[in-house]
Amino acid sequence: MSSKQDALKRAAAEKALELVQDGMLLGLGSGSTARYFTEGVGRLVASGMKLRCVPSSRATAELAAELGIPIVQELLGAIDLAVDGADEVDPNLNLIKGRGGALFREKIVAAASKRFVVVVDESKLVKHLGVDALPVEVSPFLWRTTAERLIALGSSLTFITDNGNLILDLTFDGGIDSPVGLATAIKVTPGVVEHGLFVEMTDTCIVAGPAGPRMLGRSAVARHETGPDSGRGPKGRH
Repeated sequence: MSSKQDALKRAAAEKALELVQDGMLLGLGSGSTARYFTEGVGRLVASGMKLRCVPSSRATAELAAELGIPIVQELLGAIDLAVDGADEVDPNLNLIKGRGGALFREKIVAAASKRFVVVVDESKLVKHLGVDALPVEVSPFLWRTTAERLIALGSSLTFITDNGNLILDLTFDGGIDSPVGLATAIKVTPGVVEHGLFVEMTDTCIVAGPAGPRMLGRSAVARHETGPDSGRGPKGRH
């Protein structure tokens, strides 16, 4: 990773920290950009802000513990704010996530949040999803038969996830035409645990570029209206 790209990721994460309010339950994402956000949350906790977190991966949980951020083991109610990175972001703020192997937990955290904010550098913006692989988490039980069911949708590779399941990395010539349709087709495939398409889940995307971070989605004012006591419920899962 270049120092320039690293600086952009840090800038996006720092911008997201402006959304954090005292008393919040935070969803902490995975990956390099989300790590900067988690480190920032650690500084806020050290300064006296009362925050708790739900980490979306083992690595994030370990980092949160090191930073002294209280971790919630069982969730009752919604997460106030979840911040995570993304592998790809399209113009409708649909995402591909989970290439690091934590997509199942990442999607649960995002779906349980009142506000889901994605932090990326501008290299993650794409015209159509599917520039690179789409991870699909599957059960290891008879996983080859699951792969055969998915082979009509794309080619696949395999590696182990955070949860002991397997990932099939699907690739698509020309990208993904219909994220909604593909998400449905994959989800109903027997053996599939979860997929890396995050469709209609993102509230705001903070994109860092040479001119500084910018927010895509609803206005920054609307983002700040959701606090720890907001009645807005968690969103659906796609």
